[in-house]
Amino acid sequence: MKARTMQRARPNAKSASPRGGTHTLPGIRAAARAVRARWKHTPHAAIILGTGLGKLAEAIERVTVIAYATIPGFASSTVESHAGRLLCGTLAGKHVIVMQGRLHRYEGYGLGDVTFPVRVLRELGAPVLIVSNACGTLRGEWRPGDLMLIDDHINLLGDNPLVGPNDDRLGPRFPDMSQPYDAALRTAARSVATRERITVREGVYAAVAGPNLETRAEYAMLRTVGADVVGMSTVPEVIVAVHGGMRVLGISIVTDMCVPETLAVTTLAAIVAAARAAEPALTAIVRGVVAGLPA
Repeated sequence: MKARTMQRARPNAKSASPRGGTHTLPGIRAAARAVRARWKHTPHAAIILGTGLGKLAEAIERVTVIAYATIPGFASSTVESHAGRLLCGTLAGKHVIVMQGRLHRYEGYGLGDVTFPVRVLRELGAPVLIVSNACGTLRGEWRPGDLMLIDDHINLLGDNPLVGPNDDRLGPRFPDMSQPYDAALRTAARSVATRERITVREGVYAAVAGPNLETRAEYAMLRTVGADVVGMSTVPEVIVAVHGGMRVLGISIVTDMCVPETLAVTTLAAIVAAARAAEPALTAIVRGVVAGLPA
């Protein structure tokens, strides 16, 4: 999500992993076994839904619902509009696993916890990760409700999920990040958008820690360093997905304007409403991309 969300307090929420800590392969495999016990298929794609985007889940057919709390190693989402469950089923005739709700650094979790579900999705066999989020735009000509295909990102979280010992079975010590977002998947998304008459932007997503929204000076800085939109998620999951050899498609929904010269107060309700208004377009693009994946 742009994680322009405020977290709902849960005093008993699971504590964060040690900084830089990553879950081990045995733990990843244990979590994958728990999912396979409920759902036997190999997914063609995994999908992460961000703030206000839970209704895309309604497009999933023959659904098996698995709460995060029942999967070993999964932390609990504490953010409004994040249901905290896996939806396993079919979309456009392909097997998919959908994360209805993600985890964030600002909830107090370490990036090992934030990205652990991606490790499990990869262990389950998903070759593609489609990640969505709500974001604020730094571009004055863009508007709330616009969709942006992510073609690159800037990690300003102050941490990296790959810090710490590397398990070569999960990925290389120094993964290449020259093209973290798959060009062929973006081309497929643009083709669907053209067919469905959906306007899509393309640009750079900057991830910041949050949870507060940024200041005018921070927005100006982000624009200067090359960001088109800003949010508080997505980048850790993408880093781990690329580390594990997954192809990634990132789609942002613009929910608010972050132009420093004309900055106005925004609210969580307005952000969620903007995200939900754009859900039909997001659903159409995701459905079309999944339909075109190899069987």
